[in-house]
Amino acid sequence: MLPSFGYVTDHPGFRGTIKNSPSDFIVTEIEMPERLLRGARAESLQKTSEAPLEQSSPCLQHPKKLRTEPPGPRVEGCHGGAPSPLERDPRRVGGRRSATPDKNRHEAEPDAKPGLEEASTLDSLLGEPMSELLNKFACDLRDAWGLENNTDAGTREISLGPVLDKKNRADLHSAVRQKFPFLVTVTKDNEMIVKGNADYRELCQLVTEKETSDFFKFLDAKLENSTFSFEPDGNKEHRKVVHHFINRKFGKLLETKSFTVTDVNDQPNMSIMVRFREKSWSRKRSAGGFQEKQELYTAFTLQKENLETLEAIGFLAAELGVLPSDFSYTGIKDKKAITYQPMVVKKVTPERLKEIGSKVEKKGMRIHNIHSACQHLRLGQLKGNHFDIVVRDLKHHSHDSSVDLKERISEAMENVKTKGFVNYYGPQRFGQGQNVQTDQIGLALLNEKMVKAVKLFFTPEDTDDPVNNAKRYFLQSEDAKGALVMLPEFKVREKMLLRALNRYGVNHEGCTKGWLNIPHSMRIFYVHAYCSKIWNEAASYRLKIYGSKVVEGDLVLSEENAESVSLNDKVHVVTAPEESANKYSINQVVLPMVGHSIKYPSNKVGQWYRERLSEDELQMCKFRVSPLQLNIPGCYRPILKNVQNLSYFLEGSEKGIEIEDNRLKESKVSLHISFDLDPSCYATVCLREIMKCDF
Repeated sequence: MLPSFGYVTDHPGFRGTIKNSPSDFIVTEIEMPERLLRGARAESLQKTSEAPLEQSSPCLQHPKKLRTEPPGPRVEGCHGGAPSPLERDPRRVGGRRSATPDKNRHEAEPDAKPGLEEASTLDSLLGEPMSELLNKFACDLRDAWGLENNTDAGTREISLGPVLDKKNRADLHSAVRQKFPFLVTVTKDNEMIVKGNADYRELCQLVTEKETSDFFKFLDAKLENSTFSFEPDGNKEHRKVVHHFINRKFGKLLETKSFTVTDVNDQPNMSIMVRFREKSWSRKRSAGGFQEKQELYTAFTLQKENLETLEAIGFLAAELGVLPSDFSYTGIKDKKAITYQPMVVKKVTPERLKEIGSKVEKKGMRIHNIHSACQHLRLGQLKGNHFDIVVRDLKHHSHDSSVDLKERISEAMENVKTKGFVNYYGPQRFGQGQNVQTDQIGLALLNEKMVKAVKLFFTPEDTDDPVNNAKRYFLQSEDAKGALVMLPEFKVREKMLLRALNRYGVNHEGCTKGWLNIPHSMRIFYVHAYCSKIWNEAASYRLKIYGSKVVEGDLVLSEENAESVSLNDKVHVVTAPEESANKYSINQVVLPMVGHSIKYPSNKVGQWYRERLSEDELQMCKFRVSPLQLNIPGCYRPILKNVQNLSYFLEGSEKGIEIEDNRLKESKVSLHISFDLDPSCYATVCLREIMKCDF
């Protein structure tokens, strides 16, 4: 694991094995007190809030169209009107059917005459003469669009004159777009200009005009939690073109996904569902200005066994019909263990989550403590973790056979309880035992070597199973489509990447889009793994050259807790007089996690950082990967950490604890250890310090 790394204690330790089974390594997250209070409050409000919440939640397994006004493919007042290109040539998307009336309308919703409300609004805002001119412009533009080789259709525009009042301009923008979805409005020095929407015209080449009109009304309405679905489409290549169009034109605002639906003939078919990306809902415009968003969140405790956290989220997302990015959590938990951790899922009701309980149990998961929540979780938003660990096959180290093993265990426990341990990142941070470590992928991303990062990501292990066979096939053939078919459904990250690679190609641009196709938390995970590796090496170097003495140029973290004080202002550089006076202890020394907003030690350790980054061609790195929307400011991590609430006991085999000459008989006893660690501390690293073993 960390064979070249150091220790802070000097006891000999002992040997043993861990994680012989998942039940030998149990991890329970310790929640923040304020989160426990919020959870209790949310649970008390559950009965009153569940009904409206469920109504607002989009069911992603059965997508529905958002209904605003009953759209018509013709402009009111236009006689005839040119048919859309699709209506002229329905063969262009073989396998599609024409639009049908929306079956998902609310029963109490009255019918309205198309465009009536918008027309009266426009008349009141513009006056009837200007409103009629706008209507004629819209009709003429539609007629021009219907003519082949019409060169001026895209340049036509009409001025509605100056509109000085800001609210009136906003109302006018909205009224024009709702009545004429194929038009766009712009303001130039308070003058309102109207012209044709080229994106609307392009989408009409791909789908029916009713769908195009509905889509742009959905886009303009920006109703929270709303989704829009195109008509069922059995042509996979055509669906790919529609996906590509929306991602190219509206990728920062919208995301798309294909779902299985039932068509009018009760036959299974595929439909493209569209929804707004999470960050586009940070604020919502209302008549009175801006108001904070109201989102649907459901909290629960996830119990998993022998599963990675991200793999478990992939299973849950597939069952619930949502995206992995809809889940939030405070940290990644061990795979070969039984772990308990709070999670929050967005856009899923508590009832829906309860429905999948029996299915996820087959995958090694259980869901507990389901209740409504107020907001999502953030990484690091936990008090710590509690560990219950069993160490088996206890033995002396080969060079230490003359001392009682029981005394060795007691000595080790007391030593670490008093002095702590070196705060290394553990092996699970880097993908222990894998052919490619996660930090290698992170380095490639920092260097913006997108193709290399993708190929490292798909490097298979030396096993014969569906996942690794699919990875092996992709690396040999670069056939993303074929690899997609081979991969199991739960490999969500791999499938997200492959779908983008199939669409855009295995080149720099395509691989960049591929990485953007997976959630931000997954992208940043690999970069953080690289930063963690550098920190581990820096900590070892610092302890090797200076030991436990605090020296000039070291960084220490002040106890200033004022929120107005920046992180860098809390970090103090030790001076020569402070070193002489032994003002600080090694427990106060921190080392930086590399990033663009940290400062380095002003001694040999700072120089080491610069030389180490140069080895990886990162001497000029700004730690911002703009193409992937990654920002790495950096932070500070204490070199040493203390263990809390450490307790242990010895348990014998079936025959009990055997004693020979007042000593424990080797291999017949297991060691049960319980302790708490702060966030981002690793139990395997603490055990390494206790036992002087590399796992």
